[in-house]
Amino acid sequence: MTETKINVWLDTDTGVDDAIMLMCATALDKLNILGVTSAAGNVSQDKTFRNARNVLALCGCENIKVYPGASKPLCIDLRTAEYIHGQNGLGGAVIPDSPAPKENQYGYDAMYQCAKQHGKITIAAVGPLTNIAIAIVKYPDIVNYIDRIVIMGGAVEGGNCTPVAEFNIYVDPHAAETVFKSGIPVDMFGLDVTMKSSLTMQDIETIYAIDNAKAKLFKEATSLAIARYEEHYGTKMLCLHDVCPVLYLAYPELFTLYECGIYVEILSDITFGKTVCDLYSDNKFADRHCKVAMDVDQKAFAAKVIELISK
Repeated sequence: MTETKINVWLDTDTGVDDAIMLMCATALDKLNILGVTSAAGNVSQDKTFRNARNVLALCGCENIKVYPGASKPLCIDLRTAEYIHGQNGLGGAVIPDSPAPKENQYGYDAMYQCAKQHGKITIAAVGPLTNIAIAIVKYPDIVNYIDRIVIMGGAVEGGNCTPVAEFNIYVDPHAAETVFKSGIPVDMFGLDVTMKSSLTMQDIETIYAIDNAKAKLFKEATSLAIARYEEHYGTKMLCLHDVCPVLYLAYPELFTLYECGIYVEILSDITFGKTVCDLYSDNKFADRHCKVAMDVDQKAFAAKVIELISK
């Protein structure tokens, strides 16, 4: 009996860990990737559009269409992260241009049309949620065609942009709040779990030794990020934040999630971009249609990444 694949749409601001996510996602037999939208975030949208196309082509998946998304957040100026991802978004790594024709249709329009055509799809979003928010506002009935959204973003505790805000949410908190308020079930993979979803230097060297194009890109793209982790945490490691949602879709047993309510702070200067979660509070939100990931089997996670990069 053939296993039913998960129809998934990927929304990505393709930087270093996004590129690794694409390399893993395209190797997952359980996923049927319907399309990709490029978001502005790690670098500008024109670069994330190019990177997504080129990484997919490197994986032999240039047939998967990539659509350009919004070039800026809904209400605020764009903040990028070249200090982690390099000026080109791939840590300085250079890969061949995709031979696929460029799509001109806006990503949020393509996302809606695809969702409506398939009846129910899953969206895996690993950047700012601008494209999804625009789709929800422009096409309110899209909520009927999305089974769930799995995101990399937010944190129950702490932050990496401010003491309380994680980058993907902080870049466009108004979009994130639109998504969380939409009623679509959201599974959130925030810093609570993604900082545990890491590769040790031994894992990294195992990937370096793999003889294929994906491993070569991994090696060339990650040196800047590994140096940043060593600078901040005193050890060479690499957290693969954006790999978590797609690996969860294929192997949910790797992660521990809890039901909760989540909203995003968009008014306070001090807590701007904070994902306010009721997981640890006595007083719960009335609407608790979300789940938050809090733990991962790190060894099994690393083993799966190595396996997928080697394919």
